[in-house]
Amino acid sequence: MILKGFKENSIKKHLQSILNNSEGTSKAQVIESVGIIVNADEVTNLAMFDTLTSSLHILPNKLKVIAYTEAKNTELLSWESCYSPKDIGWNGTILNTELDTFLNTKYDLLISFYATDLLHLKLLTAKSEAYFKASIFQEDERLNDLIIQTPLNDFDAFKIELLKYLQVFKTLKHEA
Repeated sequence: MILKGFKENSIKKHLQSILNNSEGTSKAQVIESVGIIVNADEVTNLAMFDTLTSSLHILPNKLKVIAYTEAKNTELLSWESCYSPKDIGWNGTILNTELDTFLNTKYDLLISFYATDLLHLKLLTAKSEAYFKASIFQEDERLNDLIIQTPLNDFDAFKIELLKYLQVFKTLKHEA
């Protein structure tokens, strides 16, 4: 139990270091690839993200959704890629190679779709190499470039607002 507390403190320090050292250099560019981080304990419907690909005019294979859960047994979940606290080590080290690959991929857009304030989810968002980061409400504004305050259960409202802002930033890919 004490070790768990020390481990969490080391992750908090690493997260603060990332946030304090971030230069805020988001590069708004045409969206061709999207990564999404979801809290599997809050969201159960993966299909809602599939509609996002057509709205953003990207290919379905350019969308990658990963889920995070606090549950001990991730095999019971229906998510293709589901991660848990055991995939994150001391000082925020990523222990799972698939998760590390996701975080090191330079997505044009990262969407952090979770409302619960969890240290591990914030760390995943902060460690992502995405060019532009958007989310629903977050307590720490340094994590994302765009925060759209919509209820977690109203994905359509989030999608409409996201598309509106991406049009203003001129980052949407036009249909050919």
